[in-house]
Order: sequence, then structure tokens, then C-alpha cells
Amino acid sequence: MTGRRRTKAAAAAIVLALTAGGLIWGFGLRDDDSGKDPAENCRGALAVEEAGTFFGGAELAFRGHTGEWVGHATEFCSAWARGEGSGGVRLELTLRPAAAHRAAGAAENPGAAPIGHGWNGSFSAGRRPEAAVLVDCAPLPGKGLLVLTSAREDIRELSAEQVLQVARFTTESARRAAERFGCEGTLGQRPSTVDRTAWRTLPVARATGTCQGVVPSRDADRLRLTTASEMPAGRALTEECSLKLPAKGKRVRLTAYYGPSALQETYLDKRYPGSVKGAAMRSHPCEGALGPAYFKFEELPMPDSEKGVRSTVRPDDRQRLLTAFANASRTRHGCPVD
Repeated sequence: MTGRRRTKAAAAAIVLALTAGGLIWGFGLRDDDSGKDPAENCRGALAVEEAGTFFGGAELAFRGHTGEWVGHATEFCSAWARGEGSGGVRLELTLRPAAAHRAAGAAENPGAAPIGHGWNGSFSAGRRPEAAVLVDCAPLPGKGLLVLTSAREDIRELSAEQVLQVARFTTESARRAAERFGCEGTLGQRPSTVDRTAWRTLPVARATGTCQGVVPSRDADRLRLTTASEMPAGRALTEECSLKLPAKGKRVRLTAYYGPSALQETYLDKRYPGSVKGAAMRSHPCEGALGPAYFKFEELPMPDSEKGVRSTVRPDDRQRLLTAFANASRTRHGCPVD
């Protein structure tokens, strides 16, 4: 998440905290501390066996609490090796209905790779591993269930098997939560691998990830777009493609948002219109919890006449690039394409 997005999201969180009646999220939570019965944590959704594998078979302790975000129930629970201090490694799990329009962690991170294996979701092996999956769930507000997990530990201190286990903990917890809520969405498989690929910078013509198919050769030559920065392509909940413009220090950022990530970004853009000055945005329908998807074109630095920053991309070219990016992303996510 960029600094601009972090600032805007933080400001929105404060506004929501002050204005949403009865809001309880991140503070004032009801503690259901349990160390006795793990089935009581997130009401059986926490994948105890996968957590046990992560901790190498150690005896586990658990804790959970519940709260609300803009009127929607949120559940939080965690597991750790019994006997470790408060600074030890923890696996943390959050369950939210899609309507809570609050993404976090891997769900909102454009640098996260697709979690793959048949899931709509993201996996980030950054400073600490995080994962997110979104399941179609008609009984829940927003018709979706967002499952977020993280391992509270520097990734350098974890083994490759533990990093993979974070993804397995996420998907199995999602499977259990989906059963508990009576979700009808198709579920994926237990991950056998995770993609730890970082941003790749390469010639536009050789793009095979989130920038693939975005810039036809004729447009690349005309606009002098030679370099792309991309992540692996798949069904991540937030995607980004960055294209270097010929003017020094200028680039195009194309971003796709799905599910709660799309709801959050749409809300923030409407509340802070100055932050997207000169951008082009559009929404498109997707089935189930993924929709409506939200796509955005931004030229960076943002055009600002008062600061003498001019746009170098014509409106018709903005729309052409945005359309190509949106169509490629929607196709990967199984959304209808015009």
C-alpha cells in the first residue's frame, strides 16, 4: 500500500470511528480468552491442526474477541505456542463479512501475489507473511466472507515450510468458516506452494503478469512506454500494473480492486476526491463477493496545475489503457467482459 493510500485509509478509519454509531473495532473488544477449548475461538473456524503444524507440534494457547465495523460483526482470534511470552510468534485470524468494506493486510496490498490453488485471494511474503481469501457467502452481508491471516514474526525468522503453512492455515480456516456460515461459494484446494515473487521490472513487450496485454505494441511505440513493473497474475484481491512514462520521474499506475478492497477504495475516493484528481475510474460487475470490481488509472505524480504538474497522457489514452487493464484482470477473475 502506498503512502497516499495509507494516509487516506488512516484518515477514513478515524472518520468512521467518530461517526459510525456503536462502532467497536480495534478497541473496546469483548475478550473471549480461552486457552481451554480451541473450538470456542472464532467458533470453530480457526484451523487448529494447521496452526499446530506451523508451531511444530507445540501445545497451543488461543485467544479470541469479537467486535463491529460499521455495524457488521467482526471476529478475531489467534494461536501461539503455550509458554511463549507476548513477543512470541502468533498466527492471527480475522473474519469479516464483505459488506464491512474494510480490507487489510494482503487483501489491500497490490504487492501481494495470488494465493492460487482455486481461491480468490492474495498472499504476501513481505516483512511478515499475510494472506487473504474471499468466499462467496449469500447468508452474510455483502454476500461474501473475507478471511485475513498473518504471522506476527519477521519472515527471516520463519522457515519456508512455516511461510507455506500461513497460506494453509488461511484456506483451511476459510473452509471451516464457510461451513459455519453456510456459504455456497466454491472453495479451492489446500496450497502446495506459495508465490514469493516480488515486483518484476521488465520490458513492456515481455510482461506476463499483471501488465500482460495492457499495452499493444502500437500504443507502446506511440506513447513511448518501454518498461513495466508487475506482480504475478491470478485472482489476487488487489492488483497493480505500473508503466514508466518517457518524462523523468513519471509513471502510470493501473490498479484493480475486488470485494471489500473495491468497497473500501470506492468509499475513500468519494470521501477524498482531491486525492484522485486527474485519475480515471470505473466499476464493473463481477459475480458473488468479488463484485462490483473497481479499476483506476493514475498518472504519477498526480496532475496539479497549482504546482505546475501537467498530465502527459491524453484522456483517450487513459481510457484505452484502463480498459485493456480492466479486461485482462476481469478475465482472470472470471468476471463478465464486454
